[in-house]
Amino acid sequence: MKKTTLFCSITIGVASIIFSACGHKMAPPSNKASSSNSHPIEQDNSTPNLSDLQQDILLNINQYRLSIGQPALLLLTAANQQATKHSANMAQKLTVFGHTGFEARAAAISKSLGATVSAAAENVAVGKLTAAQVVAGWLHSPGHKKNISGNYIYTGIGYAVGAGGVIYFTQIFIRP
Repeated sequence: MKKTTLFCSITIGVASIIFSACGHKMAPPSNKASSSNSHPIEQDNSTPNLSDLQQDILLNINQYRLSIGQPALLLLTAANQQATKHSANMAQKLTVFGHTGFEARAAAISKSLGATVSAAAENVAVGKLTAAQVVAGWLHSPGHKKNISGNYIYTGIGYAVGAGGVIYFTQIFIRP
């Protein structure tokens, strides 16, 4: 039996294909000066409902970010919800594997925060993968790695199990 694993990455704004990424600014940056240590949006790094798989993905992502001098990403409930919903839709074949509807997900996150999202990106993957395997696959793809390494503060991680135990992963990156 042949094992198939697909990875896809997007940052809204430029055409995207599997293993590529693109960029999108959601709105002009605020005129407010902000400190790199201040995060006006409440995050949920201690979410009790976060699965072991989501925690392990976050741990692997943040270990990599710290190794390149980037700050750890903070979990955001709204982004987790959108990532989980997208993964479930892909697993249930309600949408194709990829980034269909990403702009709507980013807008929904912005609306739920009551704050402007200036940039957003998304990585997706599918396969029977562990957290370490999905993150390693993303890091071996320039588009995914760009999103993981990017100037983002918040993240949301979702997954859903489809037919045959195949897992659909989504990670959303947010910068207010």
